[in-house]
Amino acid sequence: MKLKFLLIGLLFSSLIFAQNNNNFEVSKNLEIYGDIMRKLNLQYADDIKPGDLTKTAIDAMLNQLDPYTVYVPESQLEDLDLMTRGEYGGIGALIQKQGDYVVISEPYEDFPAQKSGLRAGDRIVEIDGETTVGKTSSQVSEKLKGVPGSKIEIVVMPFNDSIRKMHELVREKIKFPNIPYSGMVSENIAYINLSQFNPKSAADVKNAFLDLRNNNNVTGLIIDLRNNGGGLLNEAVDIVNIFVPKGQTVVTTKGKLKESTMIHKTKNAPVDTKIPVVVLVNENTASASEIVSGSLQDLDRAVIIGQKTYGKGLVQNILPLPYNSKIKITVAKYYIPSGRCIQAIDYFNRDKNGSIEKIPDSLLSVFKTKGGRKVFDGAGIFPDISIDPIRFSQISADLYTGNYIFKFANEYFSKHDSIASPIDFEIEDTTYESFKKSVEKMDFDYLTETESLLDRLGKSAEREHYLEAISNDIEELKNSIKTEKKKDIDKFRNEIEEMLKIEIISRYYYQKGKIVASLKTDEEIEKAVELLNDNDLYKSILKGSYKDNTKD
Repeated sequence: MKLKFLLIGLLFSSLIFAQNNNNFEVSKNLEIYGDIMRKLNLQYADDIKPGDLTKTAIDAMLNQLDPYTVYVPESQLEDLDLMTRGEYGGIGALIQKQGDYVVISEPYEDFPAQKSGLRAGDRIVEIDGETTVGKTSSQVSEKLKGVPGSKIEIVVMPFNDSIRKMHELVREKIKFPNIPYSGMVSENIAYINLSQFNPKSAADVKNAFLDLRNNNNVTGLIIDLRNNGGGLLNEAVDIVNIFVPKGQTVVTTKGKLKESTMIHKTKNAPVDTKIPVVVLVNENTASASEIVSGSLQDLDRAVIIGQKTYGKGLVQNILPLPYNSKIKITVAKYYIPSGRCIQAIDYFNRDKNGSIEKIPDSLLSVFKTKGGRKVFDGAGIFPDISIDPIRFSQISADLYTGNYIFKFANEYFSKHDSIASPIDFEIEDTTYESFKKSVEKMDFDYLTETESLLDRLGKSAEREHYLEAISNDIEELKNSIKTEKKKDIDKFRNEIEEMLKIEIISRYYYQKGKIVASLKTDEEIEKAVELLNDNDLYKSILKGSYKDNTKD
């Protein structure tokens, strides 16, 4: 019966394409697919699972298009809700796999996990009487999620303890704040960190800005869109509307169907069209974030600081399918006020091997902002002031990814009931020495790029019969590197210390505390404040007389 319904659904789908020039090809291939499935069901040596085979076929088909066009079966609708609305039913905690256990890595403040006493470092051993040992993070995550209001029993072993503790929680609707933090970063410069474009994002930005402006002598505003992967297009338009007049075109979507081609204009009276604005971006700033930053750049309404953005200029709609499943499908490209599309990868033109590539710089087209400044399409948003991203040393990266910093923060938390405020807390010499001893006890080691090169050199020398002649030299170099590596933990203390500080602060002040602490040493914030306090420089950038080496 299920197979019959499946075939009916597939045949019905062909009617949707009745007005499409490819209608015959679609109908023919649907018929072939249905006949293959029927013959497999009747004659294959073992019983088949039509649902699983169809899901595999659909995923393989959509994989030939773009990564944003995806099939969502009923079982994954909750994850889709999280993507589109930023909310789900659960306990409100980040988890990660460490050895045999899935561990609480970060509980969110004022959600069930934190309120019930779960802490970073707690190893989850049971959920509702079922063991989680050996399970993946995804499997545990599925168990933690559920209908808001439902009860869940979680057994954990706290950090550095073998005693099991049971926590009974009631799942809640977990909705992450659109603005995890807003405040003053100097006497007169306001700051808003926008993490997502979900319902009410624009209202939240407007209210945060008004609150800061009404309670402070605000002469400039920083909007932080770094690591913001985007979301709802209408929220992006409404955020731009806060700073530009009513009736201004913010973004135009152009697709195959008439209903996919739309001009999105600002609909309301603006809040402030004069205040200087800086938007911070990086390589993970995407989609709706690029609409905001790119539109404000095109309209000469803000200065963009940071790194070139991701380059996602595609628009998706979520459409219903039979049996409570859905498809998220790319229906259009978007174009910001200058006329440029910032899509960086051309998924629609592949080479003979099916490979896709980023659009080369030689094919980028020049567009002009409202005031005549040059801007470019096809590669994301180029910042007006480019700042190199932070590149951590190998030792810092390995200390972080190996959870040495995570574990020391748990250790520190277990011994200190409280710490100074996020803005005042610092890592003292005694604390850093304790960290070094902790790392030493855990036999920390890491492989440098230089050591990898020497290993490859040794293999090449052996293959080419030079190893006997140079083996002593290679060994001497390896020993020298080992000696120097011992100094790295002090050599790179500044960056290691910063990571330690942020991790420890998160144990006491959670997500908001991490942001507050990180702003203190943020080079891009520093540059933004400096610019907003230099009105002549700010105006010169918007007029196009300032020269940055971002793009020639």
